[in-house]
Amino acid sequence: MSHGQKNTSFVDSIRITHHIPELAYAVVSADSILEIQTLGYQRIDSKYKAKISDKFRLGSMTKTVTSYIAAVLVKEGKIKWDTNFFDLYPELKAKSNPATYNFTLQDFITFRANINTWSYGNENPTQKEIKGNNQQQRYEFISWFLKQNPVTETQPIFWSNPSYVAAGLMLEKASGKNYETLVKELGKNLNIDFDFGQPNFKNQNEPWGHDEDLKPEKPALNYKLNWLSSAGNINVSLPDYCKFIQMQLQGLEGKSKLFTKDEFNYMHFGLPEFSFGWNSEIKESNQLLYSFHNGNPGTFLTKVYICKSINKAFILFANVQSEEADKGLILILENLQNKYGG
Repeated sequence: MSHGQKNTSFVDSIRITHHIPELAYAVVSADSILEIQTLGYQRIDSKYKAKISDKFRLGSMTKTVTSYIAAVLVKEGKIKWDTNFFDLYPELKAKSNPATYNFTLQDFITFRANINTWSYGNENPTQKEIKGNNQQQRYEFISWFLKQNPVTETQPIFWSNPSYVAAGLMLEKASGKNYETLVKELGKNLNIDFDFGQPNFKNQNEPWGHDEDLKPEKPALNYKLNWLSSAGNINVSLPDYCKFIQMQLQGLEGKSKLFTKDEFNYMHFGLPEFSFGWNSEIKESNQLLYSFHNGNPGTFLTKVYICKSINKAFILFANVQSEEADKGLILILENLQNKYGG
């Protein structure tokens, strides 16, 4: 029995024990896919078997894509890291809270802007207050959000989705393209089919998300998740997201044509705890440095852990969000790390 087959049977046993309808996982290096599988069913109690091409919602792992697009636009000279939000949207300044006046693109991308948290569970603003097409709704949302009181206590990092909404608006203004177009263009360059929202909305034969009660999420457009597009609304298949992560590994090895090795390292590790779209930590058991991100958009769970020193990344997707499922994914992650020297 091969290395991969052994891991597959272990992963599937965890999937079943931890009540995960569909689970996809991969281990990649900069130039190879060492292991990749999708297991289970697209919908609980159904005959719809998992396919390798199945798309999963990334949730907050969308931020790894948004931050990379920001770095590309900075490299192209279309915007600077120290560009102020209100230099691009001066008409919003007078009505915004003065505490927000100095926030820059880098502040938003690195979570250093002291603004409150907000997610799709928040009641305000309501749909009645936010009008227009997708891009206009995001503009209206940030216009509303920047009027609110900022966080008063001092802390190093402010984990706020609206930081990435503001960053996305800055990228739209600097490029003259909407966020969806920027993502699609990046996908075209990398041969990745990025899309948005629930995978089952366009095609019911894609994975359905499940909540903590294992109730499947029916196809629908979630307007609040549109407001958060640049913070958490991309969906993509596991093989395609592997390409994006292999590109990160190649960059960290100094094999990118666009960025230097130092630039990639700065994106992943340049600031304490969270840099440009990437958390970082040293794993206690072996003192290896990881950059990572986790996503939890309500009915999916995603994880990506990159260890540049062993040239490996571990990616896990599940179509359910629950504590039980998260525990299962952590067990799988630890097992794979141990097998591959991470």
